[in-house]
Amino acid sequence: QLFIKEGGERKHQPPAVTSRPPAHALSGVERGVPPPRRRLRLSDSCFVHWFEPAQRQSRGGMRALLGLSTLVSSPLGSRSFLLSLLLPALASARGGERRAAAALCINPRAASTWGPTAAAALSAPARVKERTCSSRRNTSASAAMEAPKYLSQEEAQAVDQELFNEYKFSVDQLMELAGLSCATAIARAYPASTFTRKVPAVLVVCGPGNNGGDGLVCARHLKLFGYEPTIFYPKRPNKPLFENLTTQCQKMDIHFLPEFPSEAAVIDEAYGLVVDAIFGFSFKGAVREPYGSILRTLKQLTVPIASIDIPSGWDVESGNPEGLQPDMLISLTAPKKSAQHFSGRYHFLGGRFVPKALEKKYELKLPPYPETDCILQLP
Repeated sequence: QLFIKEGGERKHQPPAVTSRPPAHALSGVERGVPPPRRRLRLSDSCFVHWFEPAQRQSRGGMRALLGLSTLVSSPLGSRSFLLSLLLPALASARGGERRAAAALCINPRAASTWGPTAAAALSAPARVKERTCSSRRNTSASAAMEAPKYLSQEEAQAVDQELFNEYKFSVDQLMELAGLSCATAIARAYPASTFTRKVPAVLVVCGPGNNGGDGLVCARHLKLFGYEPTIFYPKRPNKPLFENLTTQCQKMDIHFLPEFPSEAAVIDEAYGLVVDAIFGFSFKGAVREPYGSILRTLKQLTVPIASIDIPSGWDVESGNPEGLQPDMLISLTAPKKSAQHFSGRYHFLGGRFVPKALEKKYELKLPPYPETDCILQLP
C-alpha cells in the first residue's frame, strides 16, 4: 500500500517499477484471479477507494500511480499537478472519466481545491446524480421539519407592527425583501427555461395596498431573472413609496396594461404564469370592483397562479373553498391560518428577516432556511 500525504511525506516506499509487470499479476490474470488491490489516499476531500488493474491495458496506469512517489517531494508535487497524472491513469483502468470521478469520490464542492483537472472529471451525469441525491435529501428534510405556527389575522398584524415600531424596519425595506423572496420562489418552482413559449411571460396583478407593492418589487426582480413581466395596476396609491416602485418598473421597460383582459383565454394564450398580488392579510369584507371581476376571470385560467401571502379574496383565517385556487402560495414572514386550506403544488415561506427574539415571543417556530436562501419550501 502506498500513502501520499498533503505535505508530500512518503510514508511507505513503493515497490520498484520495472519494465515488466509483476509475475503474479500476469499469472493471476491468466488464471482469472484478480490481482491484489491497491489503495491510495490523497487528502481529506479527494480519496481513492480502490484501484484494480484487472486488464493488461491498465498496467501503464498502475505504473503512473506508483511513479507518483517520485513527484511528491518535488516542486511539481502540487495537488492539481498530481491529479492531472492520476485521472488519466484511473480513466484507463476504470473506463473513462466518469468512473474515474466515481472512484475518486470527489466532493463537487471541494473539487475546486484540486484545480481545473478535478473539476473537469465530474462529468454531467455525475453532476446530475449529485443534484438528484441533494434533492432527495432536501425533500426528506422538508418532510421532517417541524410545522411553523399559522398566524391569525390579529397575530400577523401584531408581528408586522412590532417589526415597524420596535425593530425600526421601514415599509419599503420589508417590501423589498418580500418581493425578492416571491421572485426567487417563482424562479425555483417555474424556471424560465420550462415555459412552453419562447418568451417567459408573466402577468403580475397588483392591488392597492402593500401586497400590490410586493407584486411591483417581485416583477422588477423577475425581469432581472430573465422573465418578461407585465403589470396590471388599476388603483395606484398617491404615496411616494408606490410611485417610486412604479417608476422603477417603468424604467426597466416593464409594460403596464391599460386594462385587464376580460376573457381568460386571452391571458392563457399570452402568459405562462399569473402572480396574484391583489390582497394581503389585512383584507376584510367584500371584494370591490374592479377586483371582483378580475378574480372571476382568474378563477377560469388554466395557466398556474402564484399568490403572494394570501390567495386574494380568501378570509385570512378560514380561507375560501369557492374562491381562487392558486397553484403556488408564498407565505411571507410566517404562514397565515388560511394556508392550512391551500391545496396547490408549491407552498413556500419567504421573508428571511424575522429577529430571533420576535420569533420566540410569538412562538413562530420558523424552520431553518437552507444555507443563504431567502425562501424555504414547506411540506
